[in-house]
Amino acid sequence: MADGQGLDDIDAADIESNYDETIDSFDAMNLKTDLLRGIYAYGSKRPSAFQQHAIMPAIKGKDVVAQARSGSGTTAAVSISVLQRIDPDVEACQVLILAPTRERAHQIQKVIATIGGFTDIECYACIGGTRIGNDTKALQDGRQSVVIGTPGRVHDMIYRRALCTDNTKMIVLDEADTILSRGFAEQVHDIFGILCQSTTTQVVLFSATMSQDVLKIITEFTRNPVRITIEKYETCLKGVKHLFDLHKTITDRQAVIFCNTRGKVEWLTDKLAARDFAVSAIHRDMDAPQRNNSMKQFFSGSHVLVATNMLATTIDVQQVPLVINFDLPANPEDYIHRVGHGGGGRLGRKGIAINFVAANELRTMHGIEQFYGTRIEKMPTNAANLF
Repeated sequence: MADGQGLDDIDAADIESNYDETIDSFDAMNLKTDLLRGIYAYGSKRPSAFQQHAIMPAIKGKDVVAQARSGSGTTAAVSISVLQRIDPDVEACQVLILAPTRERAHQIQKVIATIGGFTDIECYACIGGTRIGNDTKALQDGRQSVVIGTPGRVHDMIYRRALCTDNTKMIVLDEADTILSRGFAEQVHDIFGILCQSTTTQVVLFSATMSQDVLKIITEFTRNPVRITIEKYETCLKGVKHLFDLHKTITDRQAVIFCNTRGKVEWLTDKLAARDFAVSAIHRDMDAPQRNNSMKQFFSGSHVLVATNMLATTIDVQQVPLVINFDLPANPEDYIHRVGHGGGGRLGRKGIAINFVAANELRTMHGIEQFYGTRIEKMPTNAANLF
């Protein structure tokens, strides 16, 4: 068990991104020269949004849990991270990658071989449906620095002592939700149990969804993992862009922007401050003097206040004409507290509430509409017409 955190302690909030660092060029990643040559030869010019987040913590040896859709660049991210981590002087399996299918294992092997084409690193696909004798011979010679395989065959090779994991310092679980849903949970747990006996074994896990089986792996075998949920990150960045665009038309108006978590409040405040917004922040983890100072700044000149729900329930800002829900509240009851304190025309006051609604929040929005028996209208193209 990692860090005393049990499965019962994990919920959806625990897989929110906790890592904001981005490296937007391969040159800035301090990669090996031969690896960098391979990346450009592969045709990659600039890292994808996912790669900008995921590669650096992986090559630094941190455990990484990443939720990203197909097409985000996970295969190249795995390949680059693995190739950077390999010690060419060690003739043994240093990285083990588990894939859900033979086709996926071959795809990963091909990308690693291509990007690593200017290195001497060898990788081997260990998959079901092939002769066991061939795998045994290939693995026992110790020249395969990277082994990519399906869980059943890899499990078999480890227990036959054909695949030695004594020098394996990194294990990658690719498409974890798919692997675990295909009946490989027992083999995966056995493999992780063997490799993660060493506290230095790095775990990198990619999954499109976070099922209970995936969360169990995360709980049992990772240590303080870097968590990356790239779709939510991209949605947040789009939200920030909308704020910038909106600000052009309402620059003379004060606004309260609600986020659901302290981390989001701090992140958004930093983003707005970097774009020269007059912004202050408030959340429950601040002490009373800090909260009072933020409110004083807001009412004495800051045009934007970024806050959690605690502002909606404890502090009256009824004179503020605009409320923006950067995140929709998880509970419909909280919606009236937010817009009733500033926007939405509630309680006899004239004001505007603007909601940023991502595709995965449509159900939440419809729940709010149903709860209050109202309709949230689409914002007009010209926001200035709202006032």
